[in-house]
Order: sequence, then C-alpha cells, then structure tokens
Amino acid sequence: MNTTLEKLKERIKDKKYKLTTQRQTILQAFIDAEEKHLCAEDVYVLVKAVAPDIGLATIYRTLDLFTELDLLKRLDFGDGRNRYELNDEEFAHFHHHLICVKCGCVKEFEDDMLETLESIIAKKLNFKTIDHQLKVYGYCGDCQEKMKAEEEAEAAQKGE
Repeated sequence: MNTTLEKLKERIKDKKYKLTTQRQTILQAFIDAEEKHLCAEDVYVLVKAVAPDIGLATIYRTLDLFTELDLLKRLDFGDGRNRYELNDEEFAHFHHHLICVKCGCVKEFEDDMLETLESIIAKKLNFKTIDHQLKVYGYCGDCQEKMKAEEEAEAAQKGE
C-alpha cells in the first residue's frame, strides 16, 4: 500500500475532515504526477482521465482545503498561477526552485546552503526559521541553446 497516501489520509482524519473519493483522487494525482509543481488546471487534466465527474471548481476548493490542512504547499513562480506540491515528510526536505523565464519549466535542486544563513539569523536576531523558499529565475539549458542558435542565425543573416 502507498505509505505516502496513508500518511496524508491520516493527517486529514486527524484534522476531522472526511477523505471523499474526489479528495482521494486529487491527492493521488499529486502522488503519481511526474511534474511535482501542479497548477489547478494540471490537476484537472490528470484527474479527468480517472474521474471525469470532478469539475474544476471542486479542484480549486480541494486545493485550498489541502493547503489549509498543510497537505500541500502553495507556490508562486511569478507566472500568474498558483502551483502546489506535496507537503509530506517524504518530500519535506529543503529544496529550491530554478524557474526558466522563457519556457516556464521549474526544476528543483537540493542544497541546504541556507542553513548557515539561518543559524546566523538565529544567533544575531533571535529568530527561529521554520521554513524557507529560494527561487532562482533564469534560462534553462534548452532555452539557452535555442537562444544561442537564434543569435547565430541572426548574425549569419546579417553577414550575408
């Protein structure tokens, strides 16, 4: 049995909410998804294949509830859409996001380099950090290659 799903089910039960079939389907979509930063529309597409009766409004309400229950983390990557990722111990490691400003892809990287900064903040300012997010904006490797090819083509065209 899927231990992640079981842990999340238990957290819902502990907070006195029912795990309806629709909520379980939406939760399972996050567990199964290859892409870990899903917007409501992404969830809708994944869920429609399994449960065509679940509407987009239900997905939005469920995402809000799961965020409130701390099952999901809401993320803002500056593209005008909220994205969500599981907030489970299995996924709770500190990780940071690399966001391509050209194609919008988001990649995670794990490096706890901010722990040093957190300990300095704790000592100097008597502030205990419980979470942090680092978002780095730039160009992914694919987009860099495309831009380079476009620049070379443009330069060749001007040279003619």
